[in-house]
Amino acid sequence: MKRRVAVASLLAAPLLARAGAQIEEPLADAVRSALSASIAQAAPPRPKFGNEIEARMAYLRWLGTMSEKLKSRKTETQIRIEFLETVWYEAKRAGLEPSLVLGLVQVESGFRKYAISVAGARGYMQVMPFWTRSIGDGDASRLFHMQSNLRFGCVILRHYLDVERGDMFLALGRYNGSRGRPEYPSAVFAARRQWLLPGEK
Repeated sequence: MKRRVAVASLLAAPLLARAGAQIEEPLADAVRSALSASIAQAAPPRPKFGNEIEARMAYLRWLGTMSEKLKSRKTETQIRIEFLETVWYEAKRAGLEPSLVLGLVQVESGFRKYAISVAGARGYMQVMPFWTRSIGDGDASRLFHMQSNLRFGCVILRHYLDVERGDMFLALGRYNGSRGRPEYPSAVFAARRQWLLPGEK
């Protein structure tokens, strides 16, 4: 009986993530405005290729390969495809590699939509609620919405990459709140390798 109660309480508890958290830093008004605009621009995460057949085929190959790799973590096909479409869209929109974003999600939340860290970071990319006050509408519950979370995470990582002048090692450390330490960037880079297409480096 005690064991059943313990299991039930574990299932009822929020899933904790083991990653760290971004540190709230003051933003210049121009930066805050630019980041707010990036978050606000709504668009469905469906790529449009027009007559670019090669680009469409490359995307479909990526989607099929990633879907197969993600199947054990997200078993429902529609949810898996929607997630991958959104990752691809938001990563490209922010000028990031989809494989890096997938690696970051893996390390941050283990692909759990409702993951919450000890520091209070939320969702797939473990975004701290203060970001919704700084550059969003203040509604931290939106961080459990798939596209909102991935958009915030990608925009924040892009911001840190710009702050660190293109140094992804330092940008990832800043994202995790452990700037200058190797553990987190190394974990993300290692996870990224799992999400590369055959032949990619």
